[in-house]
Amino acid sequence: MEYGVVFIILACVFGFFMAWGIGANDVANAMGTSVGSKAVTLRQAVIIAAIFEFAGAWLAGGEVTQTIRSGMMDADLLADSPDLLVFGMLASLLAAGTWLLIASHFGWPVSTTHSIVGAIVGFAAVGIGVEVVEWSNVGRIAMSWVVSPLMAGTIAFALFRSVQILILDTPDPLANAKRFVPAYIFLAAFITAMVTLLKGLTHLGLQFTTFETYAIAIGIGVVVTAFGVHAIRRLRFDPDADRDFHFSNVEKVFGVLMLVTACAMAFAHGSNDVANAVGPLAAVVSVVQTGAVDVQTVMPIWILILGGVGIVVGLVTYGHKVIATVGTGITQLTPSRGFAATLAAAITVVLASGTGLPISTTHTLVGGVLGVGMARGIAAINMGVVRTIFLSWIVTLPAGAILAILYFFVLRGILG
Repeated sequence: MEYGVVFIILACVFGFFMAWGIGANDVANAMGTSVGSKAVTLRQAVIIAAIFEFAGAWLAGGEVTQTIRSGMMDADLLADSPDLLVFGMLASLLAAGTWLLIASHFGWPVSTTHSIVGAIVGFAAVGIGVEVVEWSNVGRIAMSWVVSPLMAGTIAFALFRSVQILILDTPDPLANAKRFVPAYIFLAAFITAMVTLLKGLTHLGLQFTTFETYAIAIGIGVVVTAFGVHAIRRLRFDPDADRDFHFSNVEKVFGVLMLVTACAMAFAHGSNDVANAVGPLAAVVSVVQTGAVDVQTVMPIWILILGGVGIVVGLVTYGHKVIATVGTGITQLTPSRGFAATLAAAITVVLASGTGLPISTTHTLVGGVLGVGMARGIAAINMGVVRTIFLSWIVTLPAGAILAILYFFVLRGILG
């Protein structure tokens, strides 16, 4: 293909830019609850995210990538003009990256999934033809944007109610926190391990039987819980602290749990959202190398690694604004509330990556935070911030689409 090397270089640069945007916007909201509830400092959040986002992208990022690459449009209709697919995917990456840069600047937690889906649908419908778009798949993804915040909100509500019943509303909250928090730690570690083993490791050539999967997941759960129990035992409790805030010492115990759920959320996020950056990039590389529109190619590991590195760089350099919005803007978070929101979001995201649905981590997490707010009563929620967030969600799809159409014609004009 003429300009083949140029296309691959551009795809890598734009893919990295998009991954940077995911780090600046999306990872920030994955970590926002942990920082907002003061369970971890900003620096600790960056280190956790760097390790677990990267691990999630590398170990479990393959499944959703297929949907982003091949589920949005009918590849057979593009068989005669692979160059159009290349221009389109380049335009989509650049468009989604641009919109994420704008949103992160204003501290809006928008959906990177929306951005890239809007961009791909926009270029395909206008640049090639409406019949190319797989509208049924787009409809499925659009439905998941409503279902995922509702699901996360419901799980978060239930989790936080269980915390209130078992721990906060009892005569001795601290003793009950020490008794029940290890069970929550086990739940978080077990679910994350389970879904990763079931879905994530196929491209590393690892296949486990159902029994092995459960055994390994239980083993991982037990090990993480043991670390958690050890950390709780090392905590220093100050009886006087409870005078100002009745649950100060209880929240210290939840701080340990929040660390575990933060790791789970970062891992879940990396596995689901790296696809938004590397899916289109993989499509370009595959077309340039083979000269054909083949959507079922194996995802090269170096592409997942490029995506993982880009995400981490974005968080470190520009993630602080969105962290502030999610962590403190929507409702006041403490570690016990933050844990319920984060674990609910992580459960929803890992279930979705298991089914290959590219859902929005942002929507899921905001849904989780709203669910926790609801468990405390509607007055606990800052409706002004929520309105702004919802508006930015609505704008994201058309913004991605319009930018992609623009870039598509520019790129085709220059290189076509």
